[in-house]
Amino acid sequence: MGRRQADSEFGRFTSLVLFLIAAVSCCMAYLSFSVAFKGSGDTISIASSERLRSYEEENGCCRGIEHLELWGDAVKWGSDFKVNSSQECCKACKEMCKDDDGPCLCDSWVFCGNREACGSRFGECWLKKQKDTLDPDRRDSGDKVIWTSGLIFGKGEGIVKLKTEYGVVHVKLLPDCAPYSVAYILELLALRHSVGCQFYRAESRGNSWDPQGNHIEHAPFGPPFALIQGTLEAHEATFKDIPLEVGPTVRRGSIAWVGSGPEFFISLANHNEWRKAYTVFASVLPEDMEIVEKIAQLPTITDVWSNVKVSVLERPVPLRFLRMKKSP
Repeated sequence: MGRRQADSEFGRFTSLVLFLIAAVSCCMAYLSFSVAFKGSGDTISIASSERLRSYEEENGCCRGIEHLELWGDAVKWGSDFKVNSSQECCKACKEMCKDDDGPCLCDSWVFCGNREACGSRFGECWLKKQKDTLDPDRRDSGDKVIWTSGLIFGKGEGIVKLKTEYGVVHVKLLPDCAPYSVAYILELLALRHSVGCQFYRAESRGNSWDPQGNHIEHAPFGPPFALIQGTLEAHEATFKDIPLEVGPTVRRGSIAWVGSGPEFFISLANHNEWRKAYTVFASVLPEDMEIVEKIAQLPTITDVWSNVKVSVLERPVPLRFLRMKKSP
């Protein structure tokens, strides 16, 4: 009996040791797994995504692309749902995209707003769900198409990677503020290469803005202008001038066109003085701004453009837009 008792105690001790070894192994595996994914540039902060979504909603944008018909599974039939404008149709889709527990029930909308061309279909608002919002199903486009269509990206959706040799920058696209601009970025995502896309200008915040991007009282507004600038004209893509899509003001992290593109910039500061002079089509997730700041500190040479002193990178930095490999 004594020997059986000893065997029982030894068995319990062995089980405890094995349990501790297994627990430590699981923790190590989890840490390795987390580090691996962090290095891959495919994880994002949900808190950052929420802040960007709030930023998007503050601006109240709700636009689409005219003469475009998006296809997809209907979640609300337009024959039974009519509204007075494309903005109302867009907002109806957004109302189905406020659930924090999962993806948007509606991520695209199609509206018929030309009374003469639409006839009995005038006012129809079709709310739809795409299989892939970064590659939406386009039924038809062109001047004869009577529909206006738009995309909606919810929390954690519409985020792509801007890859550089200095790190991966995660970018939230704003299709309801700048639908034509975002449509071009989606074209870049589909390319195998992005030869020609690069940053070529880099200017720090200087003494005019604090690290949070706030302007320092009585300081000049530049130069330097607190931004990095480049071009998104890829050799494999045909770029068409993009009309001004008035939306958010330029904040720290905003990505906007210079004029009608393809020149663009990422802002390091809140440029309220620029008001709404630029089309803001995306925003960098806050935790990735350190990579943008790193590029802004690279060696430059001074040049003069249209009587304005600028800082041009000694060596341009190639860039490329890529899809996320997994859902955030």
